[in-house]
Amino acid sequence: MPGRPVSMEQLVAAKEVAIFCGSGGVGKTTTAAAVGAMAALKQGGKVLVLTVDPARRLANALGLEGFGNVERRVPASAFAGAGTKPRGELWAAMLDTKQSWDDLVRRHAPDADTAHRILVNPLYQNVSGRFVQSHDYIAMERLYQLHCEGNYDLIIVDTPPTRNALDFLEAPDRMADFFSSRFLRLLTAQARSRLVNMATKPFYQVADRILGSQFLEDISEFFILFQTMYGGFVARARAVERLLHDRHTTFVVVSTLEPAPVAESEFFIRALAEMKFHLGAVVLNKVLPDYLLDPVARAAAESLTSRAPEVAAALPESLELGDPSQVARVLVEVADSFQRFHVVAQRETEERAELAAEPDLVAAVPYFDSDIHDLCGLLRLGESLWA
Repeated sequence: MPGRPVSMEQLVAAKEVAIFCGSGGVGKTTTAAAVGAMAALKQGGKVLVLTVDPARRLANALGLEGFGNVERRVPASAFAGAGTKPRGELWAAMLDTKQSWDDLVRRHAPDADTAHRILVNPLYQNVSGRFVQSHDYIAMERLYQLHCEGNYDLIIVDTPPTRNALDFLEAPDRMADFFSSRFLRLLTAQARSRLVNMATKPFYQVADRILGSQFLEDISEFFILFQTMYGGFVARARAVERLLHDRHTTFVVVSTLEPAPVAESEFFIRALAEMKFHLGAVVLNKVLPDYLLDPVARAAAESLTSRAPEVAAALPESLELGDPSQVARVLVEVADSFQRFHVVAQRETEERAELAAEPDLVAAVPYFDSDIHDLCGLLRLGESLWA
């Protein structure tokens, strides 16, 4: 298809938001940071990497002592330590759920008194940090806020593992549905009126025995107060949805070619298609090198397997390799190992071809000989993705 990007560089150059998704343990956080570092290095402008995943690997890789809701710039000295100088700026932040909720309440409450009453409500202290949708919803709110502020040319979002990332995408609608649910209408009805009709009385009798009257009062007051912000919640949910579907927003699915991560990736790719989000790229980490597919190398391995004793006997004695029969055994093991890797590499190639049917781009990252733990390693990974 004409106009499809042929590299990660081309993909992110045309976007304002890139959302990285994938199952746990596939290198998603590292890949997101690597792409952000390369964008700051090569393309200029201000780039923000926002991690929603609670893992703190990003701070270590970027050389930051620690960071939270407030964005922090990766110092130029970190790039200098990696032997390079960026054209732009790289910033990083990690979602602080509680702080983000507090900011949201202050922003959308009708007045300062209502905001204060929500913030000191005992239930709010639990909801803002532990409610099943709070982390997912506030992540979308934070992304939208940062995008609207317009301080960054590119925002890269590192999401929770795959199936949780679907919660991340669906959270605005689910939160709006929750605040308009029949359950909450029942909870708030008693606080709005001292008269409990026959339909709700059994509910409150049971709830009072299980939860306690003080808890019912707290929850009723909380949701009555919170419903004063309901209109703002719905409006923002629709705005977030528009941002996620905007032509300047793309999704990147990160995976390895092991069976479980591939299955997760296929699941998420289908979900993105059903939700009509743009899938810009699939990044495959820890891919076997291309030389394992070389037919000449495979033929050499096959020949070595059948002729190992002959090859071992022909080796010069000056090499001091010992008993030729033992050398032959080693050569057979090496040749057999190569052929097994060849089979795996072929399977990976087929899986890559299947995954390439949906995204604009498939990028493969080879195995590295060491773990990535600093900016130098991130840029090394980024270089393999960029071209």
